[in-house]
Amino acid sequence: MSVSQADFTRALMDAGQQVPDGLVDQHGQPAGRRFDVYRNNVAASLTEAMHTAFPVITKLLGKQNMDGLAGLYLRQHPPASPLMMFYGEDFPAFLEGMEQLSHLGYLGDVARLELALRRAYHAADAAPIAPEVLGQLGAEALMRTRLRLAPAVQVLRSPWPVHAIWRFNTESGAPAPQPQAQDVLITRPEYDPLPQLLPPGGAAWIAAIQAGETIGTALEAAAEDQQDFDLGATLTLLLQGGAITGLDNKG
Repeated sequence: MSVSQADFTRALMDAGQQVPDGLVDQHGQPAGRRFDVYRNNVAASLTEAMHTAFPVITKLLGKQNMDGLAGLYLRQHPPASPLMMFYGEDFPAFLEGMEQLSHLGYLGDVARLELALRRAYHAADAAPIAPEVLGQLGAEALMRTRLRLAPAVQVLRSPWPVHAIWRFNTESGAPAPQPQAQDVLITRPEYDPLPQLLPPGGAAWIAAIQAGETIGTALEAAAEDQQDFDLGATLTLLLQGGAITGLDNKG
């Protein structure tokens, strides 16, 4: 009797499941013990992958709690690809759905920040423009210019102080988080992603830029989000992060 892929995966991800009927080893014997060893190795590898992928969540919850959560998560969300670089895409929503963690409402967005850092790390390379190129444009030309941003650019908007939480748990001497909403820009100026706090309105402006709007039109969108939006501060963050890869000021 053959074993279906669904039954095999279900049993592989859950140590409480029996070895699927009909599963045999290379000698045609029931594969019970060998399957248990394999299952334990897979579970250990995936648990370690979750620790590596979400170090701040692990630090916030503690290793033992993270081990337990990883076990629950991998049973509900087995890997869909042999490429483990993005395993855990559903983890933020999983955390938010855990009633026992409802008092830690920020966990989901902290996990999203860690996922965004991984996406930025694995994004395609793109050569940035020289910062002085923008400075050579007149005011009118600047306002009708469209920017091309590097694939590594990520933006996260959160009602929680996610940037401060991340810093407090990764940087020695970082100040304790204060209760406030924070928007985070992630760039990759060298080889490692860099998360930085955006000024109010910055996330709305970048979203409009990524949607293909001109700097001027994006400025209007940012002003609706934050009346005194500081365009210069946001542009500086993008330029320092090597995030602007091209200009189009035609039309």
